[in-house]
Amino acid sequence: MNRIDSIFAGLRAANRRALMPFICGGYPSLRSTSEAIVALQAAGASVVEVGFPFSDPIADGPVIAAAMHEALEAGVTPAAVLEAVAESRRNGATIGVVAMASMSIVHRMGVRTFVRDAAASGIDGVIVPDAPVEEAAALEEPLAEAGLSLSLLVAPTTPPPRAERIVKACTGFVYLLARTGITGDVPGGAGPGVDVAGIAHRVAMLRGMTDLPIACGFGIATADQVRLVVAPTEQGGAGADAAIVGSALVRRMGRAAAQGRNAVEEAELFVRGLAIGL
Repeated sequence: MNRIDSIFAGLRAANRRALMPFICGGYPSLRSTSEAIVALQAAGASVVEVGFPFSDPIADGPVIAAAMHEALEAGVTPAAVLEAVAESRRNGATIGVVAMASMSIVHRMGVRTFVRDAAASGIDGVIVPDAPVEEAAALEEPLAEAGLSLSLLVAPTTPPPRAERIVKACTGFVYLLARTGITGDVPGGAGPGVDVAGIAHRVAMLRGMTDLPIACGFGIATADQVRLVVAPTEQGGAGADAAIVGSALVRRMGRAAAQGRNAVEEAELFVRGLAIGL
């Protein structure tokens, strides 16, 4: 049982849900990446997703795409992001860490090299947002051998037969998109809203296909939205096991850095507020 499995098993035993913030590796700096992992653990997150900067992110909205562009312009490499994760482990991080990396990055490094280096850095699992299940199959054996989880995306438009094929390829957790389109919330607002009934329907469908935890992301930006995603259906929620928050957090970290404030402190404060929704 790897760290992701252990975390979700512990949460389920305690009848609790998870908060999974997303940060962009190397943004606003590599140091902030390593420090934020430790800070988000203190803020109440269970797992943190670390995005590997990529020049053509297909599912990311303008906030994350701009952060990745800035990180790449600063010379951030996959090896540098892995070292930032390793530094967080040396500084006491025990939180789950999942790499969100384009399949292009994995292929460029070589599947087994990427998996080996990810495991050595302290990463617990991998999300490949742009890989169809057929292509992701090349990752299954190397990740399993290294003890890392593999999570793939299920969209609202994914037909049930294909969704079942996707979840059967997953380990650790299944990543369910809260809505179609790209990542992002509404700046300064509460986001585009959460389709609780739609998400609840898809969660129920996936529960009939797998016992894996279901983590829901895309457009979640507030504590109230976190609550709507993870609360049981009998309490008016969608019943997911985890809520993922990305763009809203990345925006705040970037804004804090631009204003000369501490991006890590801003991240911790924001995630503490989100955790109220749990």
